[in-house]
Amino acid sequence: MFQKLRALTLCLLTAVGLNAAAQDKGPAFDRWFEDATLRMDYIISGHTAQTNVALDDCRILPHWAGRRGHLDRHLLSGNGKLAISDKQTGQTIYVTTFSTLYQEWLATNEAQGSPRAFEQVFQIPLPRQEAVATLVLYDTDSDTLACVSHDINPADILWRRDVPATLPPHRLLRLATHSTPVNVAIVAEGYRPEEAEKFYADAEVACQSIFAHRPFDRFESRFNMLAVALPSTESGVSVPRLGEWHETALASHFSTFYSDRYLTTLRLKQLYDALAGLSFDHIIILANTTEYGGGGIYNTYTLTTAGHRLFRPVVVHEFGHSFAGLADEYVAGGFESFYGEQIEPWEPNITSLIDFEAKWKDMLPPGTNIPTTPTEGDSRRVGVYEGAGYVAQGLYRPTADCRMRTNECSEFCPVCQRAIERIIRFYTEE
Repeated sequence: MFQKLRALTLCLLTAVGLNAAAQDKGPAFDRWFEDATLRMDYIISGHTAQTNVALDDCRILPHWAGRRGHLDRHLLSGNGKLAISDKQTGQTIYVTTFSTLYQEWLATNEAQGSPRAFEQVFQIPLPRQEAVATLVLYDTDSDTLACVSHDINPADILWRRDVPATLPPHRLLRLATHSTPVNVAIVAEGYRPEEAEKFYADAEVACQSIFAHRPFDRFESRFNMLAVALPSTESGVSVPRLGEWHETALASHFSTFYSDRYLTTLRLKQLYDALAGLSFDHIIILANTTEYGGGGIYNTYTLTTAGHRLFRPVVVHEFGHSFAGLADEYVAGGFESFYGEQIEPWEPNITSLIDFEAKWKDMLPPGTNIPTTPTEGDSRRVGVYEGAGYVAQGLYRPTADCRMRTNECSEFCPVCQRAIERIIRFYTEE
């Protein structure tokens, strides 16, 4: 009981520290951090009745590829938060938010039964002195689902601090001219060594597709895009509904949570092991298959298929999830409990109208009806259209159609564009 109370207290103190830090420019990177990366591996386990989080391992790697400004704050709440505070002063020096596959699993019927365990990996800048990490997961009502705190000792002799002897084959597809760019690793899954050139061509298509969309096109100079040709033993990825299982670099498969088109990997430690020594802070995984599907988890990864005819729109859609925290704007079954009642979703492009002021109310044309009917304007008119976040009633989207709603729509709506621009500036401007 004491441990639980202590963890909850630290979580509350972290929140207070964040509010206070928002009044100034925040901590200077060089004052608090080395130019190095601390990788922290966690195991999240449980079911709908209980969730447990435990630190699994730590490793120190050269260079820090993430943001160097806005260190103690975040734009989006996500479904979880990792906060780092200086142990001596208690000052919050770094914050990141995220979502996990585990929390999605909690919304399925399977989570009512036996517990499961999921890997989660975070990379943070290496503190210069002892610090405290506080990891919080939220439930669908935005209440604390689990909270754990532990010390960070940069001098810990059991933390490996080395450079991998060899790096995987890789190629720089876009070189940023901005001083603090976003670093994206595009990773091969299900490509044999002799298919490396095919992968590089697919990775180039992914780049072209993303930067063909506003506002990414205006900020292309702020992105480093690195294609990493991880070799797999077999071509393709696993398709359980067809009885097809392949030996691949990341053991990804369709039918996640028994949804046929949902393609994910549970092997996050394996992924980060394979990328060790490379500079990245966002991940896009390309699967070498003609099957349709994919997935995008905020600040975790994008995974999509490169061989399907809808590869171009889908990779952009999924990157909208993982990079900018955008929600799905379509209606679908199976996720009715994914959003709690009487809360405002944290994603910037959907609303329950509980706190619409914080969303896109300022972008509504004068006289717009709330809710808005699709017949009141074209597909680009900003309004409040019911049907979003997988449900037909109670959640609203900004326009009749958007890249986050259908593959047929050619662009992001104005609200999504603003959200993407804000996150780009957040990562790249001090």
